[in-house]
Amino acid sequence: MKIAIVTDSTSDLSHEEAESNSITVVPAILVMNGTEYTDGEGMSRESFYNQLPGMSPPPTTASPSAGTFAQAYHRLFEQGVDHILSIHVASTLSSIVSSARIAAQGVKKMVTVMDSGQLSMGLGFQAIAAAEAAVSGDIQKVFEAISRVRIRSRVVAMIDNLDQLRRSGRVSWVKSTLGALLGIKLFLEVVDGKVMRLGEARTR
Repeated sequence: MKIAIVTDSTSDLSHEEAESNSITVVPAILVMNGTEYTDGEGMSRESFYNQLPGMSPPPTTASPSAGTFAQAYHRLFEQGVDHILSIHVASTLSSIVSSARIAAQGVKKMVTVMDSGQLSMGLGFQAIAAAEAAVSGDIQKVFEAISRVRIRSRVVAMIDNLDQLRRSGRVSWVKSTLGALLGIKLFLEVVDGKVMRLGEARTR
């Protein structure tokens, strides 16, 4: 059985990583001043993050449409794929999984959509493990490979400034702790799709 792996650009896989592992990456949407940009096109990540502190109103993100996912799935089936495993950013942090599931229902072929419970390379490593296992043609081995990586992986981040998290509205406890943590560097960990407070530091 020929198995294909699909993920989204929040996985932070480089073009080379995705291409060498035959992973299809569906780009997320970035909205700035009412204009939509496809992640990875028109503006580099480095340029975006450099401009982010001064952006007003703050940029927002949007999920790719179900139609975008459906197009990606159809292309893969046309290439002779038998089963697609579509693995995405935690559903608690984005509606991308929902769009992928709607597309899968419409395609009416063998598409399995998975919530990684992670983001960034916490998702990316799962997608790579899935792609490596997919060569076997055994979907059960793919699921087992993902499970092993998911258990072993940790995503930890240090946040210089909580303002972007506060404005995103995705982390419920940020508003209540913002004043107390002003000027303090916060460490966060993503656990099963939830952003958890891990600790603080006074300086970088």
